[in-house]
Amino acid sequence: MDKRYWLLMLLVCLSGTSHAEMEKTIVPCEEKICFHWWPKLPAIEGWHHDREHSLKYSYNAQAPDGSTFENAETVIYAKALYKPGVPNLTTLEMVIDSDRQKFLASDPNTVVKEVRPLTTTDGKRLKSFTFHSPSHGGWDRVSYGEEGGFYLIFTLSTGNEAGYRQAVAAYEQFIERYKE
Repeated sequence: MDKRYWLLMLLVCLSGTSHAEMEKTIVPCEEKICFHWWPKLPAIEGWHHDREHSLKYSYNAQAPDGSTFENAETVIYAKALYKPGVPNLTTLEMVIDSDRQKFLASDPNTVVKEVRPLTTTDGKRLKSFTFHSPSHGGWDRVSYGEEGGFYLIFTLSTGNEAGYRQAVAAYEQFIERYKE
C-alpha cells in the first residue's frame, strides 16, 4: 500500500484531537502494522469489552458477562468507518444502504424496518433499523451516525427474538451514554 496512506493512518491513530471519542490501537500483525479504531463505549452492567475479538474484527466487541464475543448468542459491537478509507461511501445514507444490501443478499426475505432513532449523551441522533431474517432466525438492530471523519455503526446481533428483547435495553444504554 502507498506509504502516504500508512502515514495518514498513523497520524489518525496517534492524534489526540479526533472528532469522535475513539479507542485507537496500533498492533503488529503478520508482516505489517494494523491500525484499529472503534467508538469508546461506556461500561454497562452485565456486559464487558472483549479485547481479543475487538482486535480480530476491528470493532468494539461487547459480550454478556460470563461469555466471550465468539461464544455468546447475543453480542453488541460498535465500529467506526474512517471516511477516507471508504471512498465509495460518501454519505451516511450510502452506508445504511450498503448494510441493507448486505442483509438482503444474505437472506432476500429479511425484514428491514426503520425504528425510533437513538440519541447520544451529547445530543447526536442516530438513525436506527431492525433487520429480521425469518429464514435464519437472526435479529439485529443497527444504529448509524456520523462524527467528524467517521461513520459510526452500533449493532446488536442475536439469533432469536428472546435474545434481542433481553439485550435491547443494554444496547440503548451503550448509545445513550456514548459521547463525542
